[in-house]
Amino acid sequence: MLIELCKQVRAAPRAVHGVPDPAELRGFGLRPAEVLDFSSNVNAYGPSPAVREAVARTPLDRYPDDEALALRSALAERLGVLPQCVLAANGASELIWSACLAFLHPRDRVLVLGPTFAEYARMAALMAAHLQIYQAHEEKNFTFSPSEICAVLASWQPRLVFLCNPNNPTGTVLSAQTITDWIYNYPHTIFIVDESYLAFAPGVGSVVDVQRHNVVVLRSMTKDYALAGLRLGYAVGAEERIAALAGVRPPWSVNALAQAAGIAALRDGEHLRRSLELLAAAKSELTAALAELRIPVLPSAAPFFLVRVGDGAAVRRALLDKGILVRDCASFGLPQYVRICTRRPEENARLVAAFREVLYAS
Repeated sequence: MLIELCKQVRAAPRAVHGVPDPAELRGFGLRPAEVLDFSSNVNAYGPSPAVREAVARTPLDRYPDDEALALRSALAERLGVLPQCVLAANGASELIWSACLAFLHPRDRVLVLGPTFAEYARMAALMAAHLQIYQAHEEKNFTFSPSEICAVLASWQPRLVFLCNPNNPTGTVLSAQTITDWIYNYPHTIFIVDESYLAFAPGVGSVVDVQRHNVVVLRSMTKDYALAGLRLGYAVGAEERIAALAGVRPPWSVNALAQAAGIAALRDGEHLRRSLELLAAAKSELTAALAELRIPVLPSAAPFFLVRVGDGAAVRRALLDKGILVRDCASFGLPQYVRICTRRPEENARLVAAFREVLYAS
């Protein structure tokens, strides 16, 4: 049995993500700096100027604080929890891996609410877990059915549940009350609630205050604070759960630049507030422009959204030939869609113009 489990783990494919691939770009005669990237779900208005200043002041010849205590303390103060209930990490992806390492054994049951971020299922597979994916229905614009999910929870009794709220790539949401009810009603299931995109969706509730033993909330400062190049995220949960995550993380996983950037970003709340307002306005203009082109845009609570184009891979290639990168959604099991993340108005105008050429070329 052990040999079979090892084979299963080694066969788990790497997850496909957005972002520019330098090798692919070379094939199109492009350099990364020449590409407008609509494939990455990152705040297009960039980090606070205070972040750049903090990074410039950070010495490079010293090891970072392995515990990231100053950053964790700043986050804890913001969230109203104790520092020992917060763990900083090299992005939310590291926390997904840590959660599986800390909480799963081979053949444990894992439920993933999809279509969603591929690393949930991939890491469960690497742990040789028994995986079930509840797939939202296309005819309902991929909104989740709480009653159907509840039925799966009751019948399958998974050890671990991964859910992303707002969800990537669909931008759909579940109410915080619905998730909280599951947390209370299924105390033997650990809920990993990925709230990486919550800041982009005002009015969508968080479960960060639930603080039960069977819930861990993940957040990504990579997205809203635009720290993608530094990689930074954090987990919030009961002290024993955070201690378990900390017990499996690599040493010095959050580098000194990321720690300094995170603290500076938290201090400049006005930059975040203003940039998210601008992004929301830009999204409204962009989706309206696409609608004028008769391009079906699915409802989304986030700046990113799905667009039904028929052949996602072909449309992606055609747009990339014009220096514009969107996310082909075949890896989500949605080959007829591309995902677009809103950028600044002048950049969005270029995307709309490129779409017009691609879809209506004679």
